[in-house]
Amino acid sequence: MASLGTSVLRPPIITNPTPTSSRPGTSSVESKSFSALSSTPDLTAVIAILPSKPDPTFKFPPPFPSPPQNDYDEPPYSAFSPRQKLLLTLLVSFAAMFSTLSSFIYYPALVPLSQSFSVSLSLIQLTITSYLVVAGIAPAFMGDMADQSGRRPVYMLMFLLMISANVGIAMVEKWEGLLVLRMMQSAGGSGLYGGGYGVIADIAGPEERGGLVGVLLLMTDVATSLGPVIGGGLTEGLGWRWIFWFLVILTGSWFVVILLFLPETQRRLVGDGSKRAKGWVYRSFWSVFYFNDKKGKMGTEAIVVGEKMEGEGGEKRKFRFPNPLACFPVLADKGSLVVILITAINYAVKAALQTSLDAQATEIYRLSYLQAGLVYLPSGVGGGFGSFLAGRFIDWNYKRTVEKGGQQEGYDKNSPSFPLEQTRLRGIYTLHTVTVLGIIGYGLALKFRAHLAVTLVMQLLTGTSTAATFVLCGTLLTDLNLNRSATAQAASNLVRCLSAGGAVAVLQPLVEHVGPAACFGIYAGIVFLCFPLALVVQRFGVEWRVDNRRKNT
Repeated sequence: MASLGTSVLRPPIITNPTPTSSRPGTSSVESKSFSALSSTPDLTAVIAILPSKPDPTFKFPPPFPSPPQNDYDEPPYSAFSPRQKLLLTLLVSFAAMFSTLSSFIYYPALVPLSQSFSVSLSLIQLTITSYLVVAGIAPAFMGDMADQSGRRPVYMLMFLLMISANVGIAMVEKWEGLLVLRMMQSAGGSGLYGGGYGVIADIAGPEERGGLVGVLLLMTDVATSLGPVIGGGLTEGLGWRWIFWFLVILTGSWFVVILLFLPETQRRLVGDGSKRAKGWVYRSFWSVFYFNDKKGKMGTEAIVVGEKMEGEGGEKRKFRFPNPLACFPVLADKGSLVVILITAINYAVKAALQTSLDAQATEIYRLSYLQAGLVYLPSGVGGGFGSFLAGRFIDWNYKRTVEKGGQQEGYDKNSPSFPLEQTRLRGIYTLHTVTVLGIIGYGLALKFRAHLAVTLVMQLLTGTSTAATFVLCGTLLTDLNLNRSATAQAASNLVRCLSAGGAVAVLQPLVEHVGPAACFGIYAGIVFLCFPLALVVQRFGVEWRVDNRRKNT
């Protein structure tokens, strides 16, 4: 206190006070606290109250406090709200269901078809093989087209192919026409699965992508159980042609829904969804109402900015013939290839199990067409639960990993060094174990002709575990190929459909030569290969992604 003047004990004389509230940027609280001093105090008094030495610990407060730094500082991945994302996912998931439904609804009608066309059952089964082959090849075209030209044009093309094929099959009179039209039906329906993944990659960030993929796969797994039930009921009650009239009504109705409500989501065209793509093919009622509502809320000045933004984002796309070879760079990527192999092995074995279920249940348990369709329900119900729960788990696990890693210095979830493979595939070894045990149990149940309930429980276990595996692998594959998500799913579709075709083709010869127990023991051994594959991608996935980033920069 010795260094302070006597004016500290005696306030300075105030002359001509000026209200501080008149000064711009001064609050009323500051005015009251500052009014004890004068706007024109005595100069010696001001000097007297200053300390002789500056306090090194004193800091002037910032004029505006800095907001806390958190994850919300990052710009949102998509302009769509959570409810809108769920609605869009439901739109494309129901559409993707038609691919699986068109395949499984066909199985109960194989014998009536062979009788109707007066051909052998093996020739009718050839239409299943051709369906799987085209289902593996066609998405290579559709996926590249969707990634280059947008989602809506490809959806229109696929639905038109499906509707036309279903009408043709319902009226066809020759086996050759059935074969061609089934391939046409497959070309239209198979691309809907990859298109759904593409839309989810457009609208969902990594922290919510798993849950939406779970919704997509839930719908496709439900179709595996509902398809045979519907097909068996229609075949027994109205005849096999009504299967395809039913598909005409269903696909035609949903095509109208897609036209009206599915907006263009391809990020090359519309960014995060706030831009408008040029061309009538990209317009829907959703986009019309969305942009009108946005202009109504943004005000006059913001409308100009919005229009400019839309113009910049509305790049006019030139037509380019789709390149089916575009999926091969995905297969050349080590991480993507391993994930695709895991998916293909599980899909091929599941297809073999479900193909055998209809034939074995009819032969061993003497079931009718409708009853043979009902035996698919446990696998489909288990697949639905597995898809939904796996989607919720994968989102929760991703957020937990981010929160734990956020405590580490230099941690960045957007960095190539983020443990993406370990995070997405956590729990996959448990799923593989359940799948292997379920397949072995299924083969033993057929060999010893156990009660039908035992066979259905094994189907429930394998359906649940394989569906959850598809969610984990499908989400990771989308994460690894965000800029070519539909093409990546086309590459996966190519490998898994060809693998499924091979697994189904050798199924009956294996059962006849070695018996059902040994046959499905071989399939269980094939699934066992997924253990080292998952270990490899978890161990080397980060290193591969860092190398890819280095090569591309």
